[in-house]
Amino acid sequence: MNDNHTLVIDTQNLTKTFKGVNALQSLNLKVPKNSIFGFLGPNGAGKTTTIKLLLGLARASSGSASIFGMDVVKNSTDIRKRVGYLAQDPRYYEGMTARETLRFIARFFYRGPNSAVEERISNTLELVGLVDKADRPIKGFSGGERQRLGIAQAQINYPDLLILDEPAAALDPMGRHDVLEVMERLRKHTTIFYSTHILSDVQRVSDTVAILKHGRLIAQAPIEALLSGSEGVVYNVTFKGNVNGAQNRVASQPWVSSINTQINGSNTTSWQISVTDEDAAEAHLLRLLLENQSLNVTQFGRKKYDLEEVFMNMVGEEQHVH
Repeated sequence: MNDNHTLVIDTQNLTKTFKGVNALQSLNLKVPKNSIFGFLGPNGAGKTTTIKLLLGLARASSGSASIFGMDVVKNSTDIRKRVGYLAQDPRYYEGMTARETLRFIARFFYRGPNSAVEERISNTLELVGLVDKADRPIKGFSGGERQRLGIAQAQINYPDLLILDEPAAALDPMGRHDVLEVMERLRKHTTIFYSTHILSDVQRVSDTVAILKHGRLIAQAPIEALLSGSEGVVYNVTFKGNVNGAQNRVASQPWVSSINTQINGSNTTSWQISVTDEDAAEAHLLRLLLENQSLNVTQFGRKKYDLEEVFMNMVGEEQHVH
């Protein structure tokens, strides 16, 4: 995993101190190539500080960071040629159109014929869904359209890494949906590293997640591993009828570690069954329950964890997130 060919971002004890206060403490971040990496944390956790350090916009107090295997301090110019960046609150020349804006940005990267540049601009406008707004002044754009234009600016140079700072934080649900859709489209073209505090967005588009709290990294894993929960594999079962025979039969299985019982109204019982062998439970658990003719199973399925539940368990309920 420490191979430079598999990691796009790799930090080693990266630390930033402001006036004696640690904004970032010994950050060891590993961002795999071709991932959508959600950098998650409450406001003030240190997400933007991390991005500034990676981009060379701030200098670390200690530790180091590399992008594409190159040191972010020594090789900052070479790195920036391969990185696209969208700030949290992008600003524009309001009288310019989206096409004019991209044409202006593209000239920093391309020296070829105009036809090639214009083709690149058209392809980028299509990628972010702004073809129908391409020649209208930006001053009339919605928040979501401004963010999509920001992604287009960041993407115009075909970057190997796209860094987005809170790309959907200030948007309404429709604007957020549009921005996330663009990010999913970009998945096949680049590695995306984006900071956010919107948990539902992370769960929708990310494949890898890191959680930051008070400048410290408290979790880093593929999102499926994070959502599996600390309890391991748990099945939820609800049924009506006499449970005694079924409970003894299920509890005696070597792959069942515990059964938590809750008695509901209307002669209904719910179990949370913790298992140690996922394959055995999938093959046999429901059959064991249905062997008892006096039981009617009304609900059966593996417990699914929500990212908000996992996040709040890690960060603590004193931290408010959306």
